[in-house]
Amino acid sequence: MKIKTTRFGEIEVEDEKIVHFKDGIPAFDDEHEFIVIPYGDEENGESPYYFMQSVKTPDLAFLMTVPYVFFPTYEFRLDDGVTDLLGLDSPDDIVLYTLITIPAGDIKAMTTNLLAPIVINKKNMQAKQVVLSGTSYTTKHRLFGDESAKEDK
Repeated sequence: MKIKTTRFGEIEVEDEKIVHFKDGIPAFDDEHEFIVIPYGDEENGESPYYFMQSVKTPDLAFLMTVPYVFFPTYEFRLDDGVTDLLGLDSPDDIVLYTLITIPAGDIKAMTTNLLAPIVINKKNMQAKQVVLSGTSYTTKHRLFGDESAKEDK
């Protein structure tokens, strides 16, 4: 399948690489299909960043990261409703990302949303942005600087 994107131009995508959000994602309820694109040459370990590009909307792409790169002790629990919705049989089937915000273009002030991770079942490519409950995580954990080490803020 070919998709048009503002950031990457036209790209060819294998159907099995498309991530499916049954209910969309918060504030983007009509967006159900995305692809995950490494930023730079991630395969060689050069970048912890990814883009989640909409299949339908060329100018919609979210910057993400794998939270464990910046927060090695990050942990969470998924309720049974989420594991059932995603068809998860094992924690090994999970691919996890968190969305990044860059305030006013200041890269040093980047934050990530540890409260609402993107959870993908890599076996069937079903996904959901899950809002965690009973946690001290917030929507704005700094990736760099003193606050990045304070995971429970």
